[in-house]
Amino acid sequence: MANILIVGCGDVGTRLGKRLIAEGHRVTGLKRQPPGVGEGIRYLKADISDADSLAGLETDFDQLFYSVSADGRNESSYRAVYESGLRNVLEKFPGIPWIFVSSTSVYGQSHGEWVDEMSPAEPGNPNARLIREAEKRVLAAHPGNIVARFSGIYGPGREYLVRLAASRPAIQRTPLYYTNRIHRDDCAGVLAFLFEQRLAGRTLDACYLASDDDPAPLWEVVSWLAERQQCPLPAVKETGADAPMNKRCNNARLKALGYRFLYPGYREGYGWVKPAPD
Repeated sequence: MANILIVGCGDVGTRLGKRLIAEGHRVTGLKRQPPGVGEGIRYLKADISDADSLAGLETDFDQLFYSVSADGRNESSYRAVYESGLRNVLEKFPGIPWIFVSSTSVYGQSHGEWVDEMSPAEPGNPNARLIREAEKRVLAAHPGNIVARFSGIYGPGREYLVRLAASRPAIQRTPLYYTNRIHRDDCAGVLAFLFEQRLAGRTLDACYLASDDDPAPLWEVVSWLAERQQCPLPAVKETGADAPMNKRCNNARLKALGYRFLYPGYREGYGWVKPAPD
């Protein structure tokens, strides 16, 4: 049984924690505002951006998952998580192997290119640059640390594209603009899988790109969701320029390790979407 700390135990972290508990591990979740009921997860209250709030915490963990989201899209929120908060946690828990939740936003490609773990990660967006610098710090801190780059997380409660499809938006049809996704259940599945492989003694890479099998044009996905909700198809937004961060994510490394997606594409992952009631 491993003693595991999940820093930033939100939706994905909670799902991960429940899965690890079911496998016999002890799980502690670190949150600013812990819930009243932990469903087996033991919670500690702390704000990672405040080093003093971490001072009294125990440190005898076997594995740390860093799964913290910024409060907003502004740069100060990202710095609180990926700069000062990260520094505080690294200093508080030295020597513990990490699995760090990152983002495919670290890829700046904009012409629909395929990207994988060996592709240049040189984002132009300031927030994405902070995530990329955080990746480097985590990998430098411990030889066993792993970065998991998630694409757009979706599922019940994360319904941006569902709502968009219902509003008959104007969507770029040509040139193709690709969208990459991973279902929230697969997020937890990937993190648990990587940890299981580590426990089994497998040799792991430092970085894994976690996105489903089907990077698809946004026009296609939104049109499919509109039809499923019995809504009008989106209007065509014509543009001659490539959109920022337009890429296709290749998950071959993760699948070669043995992971199989619960939801390999958007049709499976959005299967719960139904027409709105009259």
